[in-house]
Parts: sequence; structure tokens; C-alpha cells
Amino acid sequence: MSAGAGGLPGAADDVPTALGTPPATGRLRAVPEDFEVEEVLGFEPDGAGPHLLLTVEKRGANSGWVAAQLARSAGVAVRDVGFSGQKDRDALTRQAYTLPWPVNAPPDLAAGWSGEGYRVLAAVRHGRKLRPGSHRANRFALRVRGLCGDPAAVDERLAVIARRGVPNYFGPQRFGRGGANLARALEWARSGRAPRERAARSFALSAGRSALFNAVVAARVRAGSWDRLLPGEAAMLEGSRSFFRVDQPDAALVARCAAFDVHPSGPLHGRGQSPATGEAGEIESRVIAAAGEVCALLESQGLEHERRALRLTVRGLEWSFEEDSLSLAFELPRGAFATAVLHEILADAWSDPGSDTD
Repeated sequence: MSAGAGGLPGAADDVPTALGTPPATGRLRAVPEDFEVEEVLGFEPDGAGPHLLLTVEKRGANSGWVAAQLARSAGVAVRDVGFSGQKDRDALTRQAYTLPWPVNAPPDLAAGWSGEGYRVLAAVRHGRKLRPGSHRANRFALRVRGLCGDPAAVDERLAVIARRGVPNYFGPQRFGRGGANLARALEWARSGRAPRERAARSFALSAGRSALFNAVVAARVRAGSWDRLLPGEAAMLEGSRSFFRVDQPDAALVARCAAFDVHPSGPLHGRGQSPATGEAGEIESRVIAAAGEVCALLESQGLEHERRALRLTVRGLEWSFEEDSLSLAFELPRGAFATAVLHEILADAWSDPGSDTD
């Protein structure tokens, strides 16, 4: 899927890097253990209540499939199983699930559950069902095999990423294998024929919305303004969905942006007017005008306008080299993609075939 498809980025050549040409190539996910993801909830289990909070390790399985297996083991409906975000299928991941649990049943009865591709590591009573987006962050431990490139240049690039962050692109996983989800969104927008299955409709809308956002990020990267506030910016607070409009950035706001306290933001398109005006608003308007069919589809399906930071803070970034491999460890806020970090390091990162991590 290329920029020619409705002006929406879906391929590597549509999503420019911000820090220069990536200094290396390499192979991701040779085995699932090369891509480890640990969900960071940001809160402690209640220790009491009508639910169990399970810590589940999965390998080569998607989050929804594991939820169905847990529901079967507990004898409850799949809709009663809660989890916060989708985690990569082609990976070794640890995430939390909740399910209803009888008052007179001890939690440790569930601690030994396992099946193809998953096992329950711990079970604690909890007061409420997990809802989507209720975790704080994800920790990644990645290994890139067959690294080809100057280690000194890779080391320098990683130091810059730790200092400046990276553009907050949605990764290629969001658009489906071969861009299938984005293609489905474009076909729906042009023909008016919605996909039959509810999940397919959801994936298509998400892909279209994400591609619009990526197009704004790409425009800001090309303009050199992805990590600085422009006049008319809707500035987003770090670690929050809250934002405020900046008529003209002053010295204090420039300093706050440099300190990662605030970030420039872009649109998650939907009904409602964008708060961005001035120079920032003009860039958004050009992108929206070039993708009017998809914008109309998103609005017709009831999505409301939201904001997302254009810049991604990469916390706790550590790395090491061993023969022809590179090991990376870092933490990203929920909804961010490790691919966005790798895109600035590996020239072939955008071809990563993994699935969503939210």
C-alpha cells in the first residue's frame, strides 16, 4: 500500500525517518523470544473482589484467542473476560486478563492453567474487569539478528533516539498484512460497501484513521517540525490525552517541549473540529483535504476527533552488541509501536510482519 492509495501512508517509503538514513539492516522475530513484550499496568491488584486478575504469558498466540481459552476454562462467556490491549502474536508476551471468579473458589486454582501458546503465571483477586486502554505502558526486550551496518553508527543513532525520541507513527501492523486493512478501508470509503464482519469493519476504520495520522506525522517530519511546537499547535501533555492550544510558542513552552513535558499533536480524525490552527492547522488541513473519502467514512461511522502526540518518548533505552546481533530494551506508553523506534535504526524495519501491540 503506497501513498498513492488515497494519499495515505502504508509502506516504508511513505513514512520518512526523522533522524537520517537508518544505519543498519537486520532480522526481527527469528524466534518469538527475540520480541518480548511485558505489559505495565500501572496499578496493583485489589486483592479482593469478584474477579481474578491473571498474569498470562503467551507465545505465538493472539490476545483474543487466549481470552477465549480462559473463558472456556473458567466456564464464563468470552465477553466477561477483560484485557487491556492487543499484544503481538509473533512474540513472547506477558499481559493481564480478568475473569469473574466464585467467592468460595481460591484464586490459585487458575494459576496452573495452560494450553497451546499460553500459561497462567499468577492469579490474584481483583475488584473490577479490565477495560481496553487501562494499562500504562509496555516494556520491550528485542533482539535483532544478522545485523549489517557500522556498530558505531548504530550506537550513535540509539544515543540520539534516547535524547530526542522518535516520530510516533502507527506501525505497519495496524494496516494488516500487505496493507489489507487499509485497502479494505479505502474500498469501503469509495464503494460504500462495508465489510460483513464486525471485526473487519473495526480493523478497517482503525487502519484508515491511523494512516491519516501517519500522513500528518510524515508531513511534519519532512518540514522538520515533528518535535517542536508550531503556531496554532494543540500541545499534548506527556502521559496524558489532555491538550491545550498554543497561539505562539514562547520560551517557556519551547523549554517544556525540549524537556518532553509537552509534545506537538496530530489528529485521530472523526467528527468535530480540530483544535489546531495557524501553521499547525494548515498542515493538518492539507492532509485531510487529500483524503476526503476516508475522512467522510470515519465521520459517518460516529468516530469523534481525538489527539495523539506526534513525538514518542523512548524511556529506559538500553542496548548491547554481540557478534552480529543487537539487543534492545525500552519502555513505550500504551498505544505506541516498537516499529516506530526500529524504523529509525533498521532500513527494513517497516517490513516487520508482527501484530498490534497497544
